[in-house]
This record gives sequence, structure tokens and C-alpha cells, in this order.
Amino acid sequence: MQPVNKVVLAYSGGLDTSIIVTWLRENYRCEVICFTADLGQEEELDGLEEKALRTGASKLYIRDLREEFLTDFVFPTVQAGAVYERVYLLGTSFARPLIAKHLIEIAEAEGAEAIAHGCTGKGNDQVRFELTAMALNPKLQVIAPWREWDIRSREDAIAYAEEYNVPITSTLKSIYSRDRNMFHMSHEGGPLEDPWNEPEEDMYVLTRSPMDAPDESTLVEIGFEKGIPVALDGAAMDPVPLFDRLNRLAAENGIGRVDMVENRLVGMKSRGVYETPGGTILHVAHQALESLCLDKQVMHYKDFIAVKYAELVYNGMWYTRLREALDAFVQETQQTVTGTVRLRLYKGNVIIAGRKSPYSLYREDYASFGHMDIYDQNDAKGFINMIGLPMKVDAMLSIDGTGASRYRQPDYTRFKRD
Repeated sequence: MQPVNKVVLAYSGGLDTSIIVTWLRENYRCEVICFTADLGQEEELDGLEEKALRTGASKLYIRDLREEFLTDFVFPTVQAGAVYERVYLLGTSFARPLIAKHLIEIAEAEGAEAIAHGCTGKGNDQVRFELTAMALNPKLQVIAPWREWDIRSREDAIAYAEEYNVPITSTLKSIYSRDRNMFHMSHEGGPLEDPWNEPEEDMYVLTRSPMDAPDESTLVEIGFEKGIPVALDGAAMDPVPLFDRLNRLAAENGIGRVDMVENRLVGMKSRGVYETPGGTILHVAHQALESLCLDKQVMHYKDFIAVKYAELVYNGMWYTRLREALDAFVQETQQTVTGTVRLRLYKGNVIIAGRKSPYSLYREDYASFGHMDIYDQNDAKGFINMIGLPMKVDAMLSIDGTGASRYRQPDYTRFKRD
């Protein structure tokens, strides 16, 4: 352990960071300053300052970062169409570089030699925090207690808290590891560690069960400007109230639940359950508008780079030149993604009910089968001959050599098991 006089801890008030305040004071003999990012945790922030001071912190910073979170991290990721491993909308992933950014700013302002976090040595968050520190201020020391102490489980952590009289809310009966912000809430650990176990209904915090959602659907219209949501049901709204409203509508209709087994950056698989109500609606709506406004080549290539964008965000590589370069491409694609999407919300489903845009590339007179003045159907013959030419040549060579195209009698024995 290198000597440290002052450390700034990324503090949530949960089990891990609560005991870390005490542990840092006991083991590093240093002043501990806590920092909490207000990303929309709502009641989780209640009484946080008192709790931090009771566990030994000298002070607690709380910064309202909700708008910065949405405009600088959430919306660009939605614009990119980034989804990790088919279903994860990256709610925890893109929150970490923002938290770390402000953690570092406070450490610099306080003259601290180190920052600390409560991420485990098995997870992704340690990478996200520490890569951000490397990008923004590599001179700061990073303390990761889970890689130093002899605590190995949440049961051990609870026992430590009881020994040192650290106030906690986790119990052995409710032992989920959770992360919450205004975009989503994640659940890990406990019964979820067995992927055969169905999540218990009382585990969910943000969303109503789809089976208990209203029997009547809810209609909502989202207005976009250059890929950014700016209005709901025709009324212009700022990012935070707009997203809060989307969250409420989606949660009431049981929208946004995902249960997945994902591949962590460190190489192991983990099971997580996510609630992403408003984010799910936004993702579906944005894709629907892009289907109108992007041409085929741009949209297909954008889908290709979306996978890489998601990988970068998931792996904690937000502050990289590659992410900036991909953003430059994405922002160019969004110049015409302006318009309105109408959606019907019903028992966990987001159903497209309409979309329109002044930049729409869809033309009814072009697509109609009943008009010949825009598109002559006879033109298709030459087009088919051109794209089919390689297949035609291959078949002719096979016929000249064997008497039949090689696709006439496929050899399925190649797929038989021994």
C-alpha cells in the first residue's frame, strides 16, 4: 500500500461502499471524502450525507448529473443504436465514465492523491472506472479494496459491517447487487446466480409485471430532432422531464425487463436482470424513425458499427479516439433523423403505430405496385440477370462437367454425426 493522505471514494451508500469508508480509514489511515453522482436514484439519495459521515467520511459531494448523463452519454449511445449482446442497452456501462470523470475532478480540487471504488475484481465496472482515470488523470492512484481485502462474498461484507457497526440496508434475505440510475436498474447475485431460477416478482423495483399491466394500451408520440428526443405528444420538453415521463409510461405498462447471461470483459459469464423502461421505448422509436430517414447503405453500415460502439461502451472505453471517431460517423447519419414516432404500449410490448418525417425517403408513389411512371417493372429483368450472373456461370460450369448444377442434389451426409 502506498501512503495516501486523502482519497475520494465513489460512494453509493450501498453495502460495498459503506464498509469501504471504514476499511480505508482502518487500513490507509487517511481522510475519506465521498462523492455521489445523482443520476436519478431518487429515494436512494435520502439520508446519504448523514450515513457517509457516520461511517467516517469527512464530507460528501452530491452532484446532479442527470442532464449531462442523458445528453452526453445516453442520447449518443441511442443514436448509435448500440446494444450489447442483442438485448443490453448499456445502462450501467455508460454511467461509469461520467461518475469517474467527476470523481477525478473532485480529487483534483481536494488535492487527493487517490480515488477509490467499490467494484469487485471479477466485474466490468473496475475496468470502466480505471480506464477513465487513465484517460483523464493517470497520476492519481486508484484503490480497489475488493482486490486487496480478504472479504470474498456479500455475506462476508455484511459480517464486516456488523462488526464495525456500519449502517447498511442489505440483509442475507435480500442480497441482490443493484445499480440504479434514471436509465435503468440492474439486479445481480443471490438467486439470480443460477440461470435456471426465474426472477422473483418482488425483486423488480421500477416496472410493473406485464401480466398486471393495464388491459388498455397507451399511445405516445415522441418527437426527434437529429436523432435526439425533444418532444412528447407534441409538447417540447427538456431531457430530464421527458425521460422521466417516458419511464413512468413504460413502467406502468410493464416495459423494459431483460433477463440475460452476458459475457463480461474479464472473460466469465454472468447473469443479470435489467429494468430499462424509458430507454426501451426510446430505442424502438429511434430505430423506427431511422428506417424512414436513412438510405440502405448508411443504415446497414451503421448497424455494423453499432456492435463495435456497444463493445467499446461495455468495456469502459468511452474516452478513446475510436469512440470519438465512431461518434463522428453517427452524428453525420443523424442529420436527417428528424420526425415523430407514434407507439402503442401494451403489457410489456412497444408497438410501432406510425412514423413520419420531413426527410422521409419512403415515397408511396415509388413503392406502389400500381404506377409505372416512376419505376418500370420490366427494368427488373436486366437487374436480376446482372446480380444472378455469378450463380448462372457457376451452374453452367457444373452442368458442363457433371450434367447437373451442384445444388440439384445437395450432399447432406456432410452434416451427419458419426
